[in-house]
Amino acid sequence: MRLPSYAPDDGRWGEGAENIAPDSKACYNSWTTDNKVAAMTDSPVLVLNQSYEPLNLCRTRRAIVLIFRGKAEVLENSRGELHSVNRAFQIPSVIRLVYMVSRPRHERKLSRFEVFNRDLYTCQYCGRQTKELTLDHVIPRRWGGKHTWDNVVSACIPCNRRKGGRSPDEARMRLLRQPRSPRNDGFFIPYRLLSNHSEWQKYLPFLN
Repeated sequence: MRLPSYAPDDGRWGEGAENIAPDSKACYNSWTTDNKVAAMTDSPVLVLNQSYEPLNLCRTRRAIVLIFRGKAEVLENSRGELHSVNRAFQIPSVIRLVYMVSRPRHERKLSRFEVFNRDLYTCQYCGRQTKELTLDHVIPRRWGGKHTWDNVVSACIPCNRRKGGRSPDEARMRLLRQPRSPRNDGFFIPYRLLSNHSEWQKYLPFLN
């Protein structure tokens, strides 16, 4: 079974909200509640393979269906419950499939966006997290440094200016970690989601 990636669908929530009378408090409260439920069911859930390998991201509504059908189990539940007429469902943050799913391997394309995400939007010289980043070649291009995963890092603007066209040793600037190629299994989590879901990190060993 193919799991969907974390992307918006065409489902509409709270349809008919445009017909709510401005002076109808009960209708307004109902519409507000529906929006809150929609926000919860649309939030992302980390999906692990049977082997605990990170596999994908899905919406909460999809995760609940997998759990209800006995195809997944809840590993992290930090967001309470959703209630139907006669049943309560945990709102999962991390689930694990009870069967193995094979996935193809894809080589990641080297780009600014991919480098920044690999480095978690952190300057690899001073350790400051920021969106104002540049690419830096550890071994300068004029010295024969290549534009490859193991020679490109994220650097904040002040550190990039300070380093200039020198090597880290020349500039007396130490790297936080040696750059390397990211995982090539196609699995990807935007940094903005990682920063909002700290409970995911123990299931993502490539971040440690």
